[in-house]
Amino acid sequence: MSKAKSYDVHTIGRRKSAVARVYVSRGNGKIVINNREVTNYFPKATSRYIVNQPINLLKVSENYDFKINVRGGGVTGQAGAIRLGIARALIKLENGSRPELKAAGFLTRDSRKVERKKYGLSGARKSYQFSKR
Repeated sequence: MSKAKSYDVHTIGRRKSAVARVYVSRGNGKIVINNREVTNYFPKATSRYIVNQPINLLKVSENYDFKINVRGGGVTGQAGAIRLGIARALIKLENGSRPELKAAGFLTRDSRKVERKKYGLSGARKSYQFSKR
């Protein structure tokens, strides 16, 4: 019988239509997203930078392991959702880290979503070209 790994903290982060579930345990700084390494999951450096922002701000990159399940959205939305989830988890783990993370803007849920297309228009607000004749 195998023993399931217990996690210290479990949090959720959202951005656009992406939802990230973040599980944190004591470790040596390993980040696994959907059973893949972070460098493999996010090939672009900007996405990796967004994911690591709260960890680098508090300088705790060598203290915790992060196991993340993320669904929905695109690359940018998923990276933002993961950042929010990690920031929320670090508040629970690191006492006194909330003001620092709040000042950096990592605890604010970015609620902007794509506006839906309206009928009679070519996009959400863009209309077809007007022709007088």
